[in-house]
Amino acid sequence: MTANHNPGPDPRGEAALLRSLGRLARGLSALFWGLPVALVVSAETARADWLKPLGLLPVLAANALLLYGLWLLGGFNKTERPWLRALDRAKFTGLINFGLCPFVYWHNKMPGQLYFTTMVVVLQLTALIFLYHLNQVIERLGAMLPDETLRHETRQFTALNRSLLVTLLLLAGAYVGLLQVPQPGATISLILVWIEHGGFWLLVFFALLPLAMTMALLWKTKEVILDSVFGARR
Repeated sequence: MTANHNPGPDPRGEAALLRSLGRLARGLSALFWGLPVALVVSAETARADWLKPLGLLPVLAANALLLYGLWLLGGFNKTERPWLRALDRAKFTGLINFGLCPFVYWHNKMPGQLYFTTMVVVLQLTALIFLYHLNQVIERLGAMLPDETLRHETRQFTALNRSLLVTLLLLAGAYVGLLQVPQPGATISLILVWIEHGGFWLLVFFALLPLAMTMALLWKTKEVILDSVFGARR
């Protein structure tokens, strides 16, 4: 009579899972710090002189940090197609941002060049699109993790973030379209003045608020992952 043998958990599989979760946590940290660093460095490169001696290095390094974070996330759950598609879209827009970010430096050196100015505007638009796709990545990641509270919060707040970003893009498109009107009437002129005077607060509400909420979701997701790893090993 042969005794039944019930093998325990495969240590190699457990080690691979821990490595995958570790890469995931590091990727989320890189994205958490990379978002504000990319924003501040790009803004300072565009208007200040103290970064000029460093040339393109600061703005390239900031955008490379975001790509590095996405690359680390790519090692997690390679069989989940919606997750991989969302990640690929974010990587694609991140690569576009990386290719366009040198124009911020060149625009600072030659502000009168229309081509450089246009490329900076395009970079601003693709940066918003990147943030939109990053929220999709966070939503897909939250759906795969076993924390129900995190799943609910990521679904709710990423939807809000995407709505705000789409609204900002539509407002920007409407503003550009209204500027092309050859002889704007009183109503159009009033709308343009309202957008110009309220531009800062529109940017704060429709861009910086989603950025802040995205950072909060990245941090909370990372904390949930770390707690699930170290909490299970106590």
